[in-house]
Amino acid sequence: MPDREPTGNRPLPGGKPRAGKQQGGKWQGGKWQIGKGAGGPRGLGGLGGSRDPGGLGSRSGFGGQGGALGPVGRGRLTNPEPLEEERDLDTSLRPLTFDDFIGQEKLKGNLKVFIEAAKMRGEALDHVLFYGPPGLGKTTLAGIIANELGVAITASSGPVVERPGDLAGMLTNLTERSVLFIDEVHRLNHVVEEYLYPAMEDFTLDIMIDKGPSARSIRLNLNKFTLIGATTRAGMITAPMRARFGVVSRIGFYTAEELKQIVERSAKILGVAIDDEGAAEIARRSRGTPRIANRLLRRVRDFAQVKGQGRVTLEIACHGLEALEVDRRGLDEMDKRIITTIMDKFSGGPVGIGTLATAVGEEEDTIEEVYEPYLVQEGFLERTPRGREVTDIARRHFGRPTTGRGRADGAAGGSGPGGAGGDPTLFSG
Repeated sequence: MPDREPTGNRPLPGGKPRAGKQQGGKWQGGKWQIGKGAGGPRGLGGLGGSRDPGGLGSRSGFGGQGGALGPVGRGRLTNPEPLEEERDLDTSLRPLTFDDFIGQEKLKGNLKVFIEAAKMRGEALDHVLFYGPPGLGKTTLAGIIANELGVAITASSGPVVERPGDLAGMLTNLTERSVLFIDEVHRLNHVVEEYLYPAMEDFTLDIMIDKGPSARSIRLNLNKFTLIGATTRAGMITAPMRARFGVVSRIGFYTAEELKQIVERSAKILGVAIDDEGAAEIARRSRGTPRIANRLLRRVRDFAQVKGQGRVTLEIACHGLEALEVDRRGLDEMDKRIITTIMDKFSGGPVGIGTLATAVGEEEDTIEEVYEPYLVQEGFLERTPRGREVTDIARRHFGRPTTGRGRADGAAGGSGPGGAGGDPTLFSG
């Protein structure tokens, strides 16, 4: 076995956690206990990444091996990545059971069957992989699965598990039928991933002891467990890893009605009085993402307390969201700057990404990874071989003359919240 504590989160003298080595937490006492050490799986500059304030590394892999989003990405109200100050509050808003979890009805129905069958057989649930955009509930579903199974959950993140010894420490500490949750599983070290294969298939772990002529392999038998992986980039998961998951499910965007119910539930937990119209307005501008809906609710709550009577009405919601520069389609200030720059300075495009980045004063990677996906999904922007072009949907939204080219309104990208396969009225005015 390695000559140091495998999990790498043994405290230093004085009780301070080691930076960059916090290995997540457990579901205990009905609460999601996640490690908060600096550089932990969800701590500031976590995921083994940089704390450079201008860095773009995020839990979804923006910028490669980076840590927290820089000031531009992190400061956006419509950024689906979790902000540092939201950790504890998000934990209190997470549902604990399927009955409290709103949306994803087909997925919930399937998971209930799988869990009940595993409990009847007295076996561990098959390994589960969740993939989809950030902020849609992958981590929450992992906690609910453990809660429904009545077992403990150990949480970590792909980049945090740096060496095989780290993985060995977590696997050997798992109890029978417990859950191991690995966020951003596609960012696991390739060597660590190889060690994980026999653990997932045969519940064994082969460990090399010593080096050179005295090297020898020891096989450890593990308790049967369930690995739940979550990723925002399913295409980056290797084929051997994907093949070992028995349940692979995509989590999609939420409809306006589902988001309205989520906003009302969160408002009740936070003790915020809210009208149906106010909740619907917040839901309409939340990009189909519960995390954004909860964030906007907290900010609108501030306007209700200061500008109103402490109640979130339609008037207060519209006033607060307009003050925050989140329009009726969920576009924020930088989204609008990108679109209007292409229309005003480049006649609607096409324009190269480098030129566009210079014109709006933003990095190319930030535009491609943070801003463009939603604009493309909603049909405001098109990527062509010659560059970026705005569509008639964008022109109509900003009151500009249309050209008769581009997709019709409501026919935005196949996986977008307002496109085909989604709810065409999700963000309608």
